Amino acid sequence: MTTATLTRSATTTSGGYGFRSVAQMEWLKLRSVRSTAWVLLVFAAGLIGLAILVMAHQHWATMSPADRASFDPTNNSYAGLAIGQLAFGVLGALVITTEFSSGMIRATLAAVPNRPLLLAAKAAVLAAVTLAVGEILAVGELVLRSPAPHATLGQPGVLRAVLMAGAYPALIALIALGLGAVIRHTAGAISAVVGVLFVLPLIVVPLGTSIQNSVGQFMPMLIAENSLTAVKPVAHSLSPGVGFGMLCCYAVAALAAGTWALARRDA
Repeated sequence: MTTATLTRSATTTSGGYGFRSVAQMEWLKLRSVRSTAWVLLVFAAGLIGLAILVMAHQHWATMSPADRASFDPTNNSYAGLAIGQLAFGVLGALVITTEFSSGMIRATLAAVPNRPLLLAAKAAVLAAVTLAVGEILAVGELVLRSPAPHATLGQPGVLRAVLMAGAYPALIALIALGLGAVIRHTAGAISAVVGVLFVLPLIVVPLGTSIQNSVGQFMPMLIAENSLTAVKPVAHSLSPGVGFGMLCCYAVAALAAGTWALARRDA
């Protein structure tokens, strides 16, 4: 009886916590640090504030018939995602890099020796929080009033744009989490996110229109721009469905690289 009990205890200790317990631990970490609240506040302020500024400068009364036909209130409402995606990218990087910089990663890995499980729990909690906040604010954007007409969920393409407006920054957060696990440095991980989102599109501009159109369509910013358009699709871009699948592939690739780095390298 004693031998059996010791065997079960040793098995439990060596196996560490299960996914649910690790996810609860990661949720406690995420909500207990002040940076999470600040990042979510920046995301909300950027998304709503910039949308208000954009819509306030829409001179609907003086628009020509052609401008009114191409006017897209849905796309204008989500102009603030240019800032919001960076805020969630910072949050995704901080979820993992702060543990390396503080040395807390050693205690975490001692409690959860299964490193792929640890990163999976971090990704699940991060995705749940960012997706929930993103979708709530994305729906709230539609109720903002302006002199110009506003979109409703019943109009073609609007529901898809709303769902993408919440999912896109959440996927950017997951990409940042994967990059953070590889780089293990907060400034470096955030710089990598900025490079992917803002620098890469600028690099292809001098390379000519053909390369810009063929390569640029696979970049996250252009994918988001086309997916958030309900009236007029962006030229030389992937369809919203294909673009969303491409973003998911980017997130999976980043997390796979982060899992490999976390499992192979010492803390």
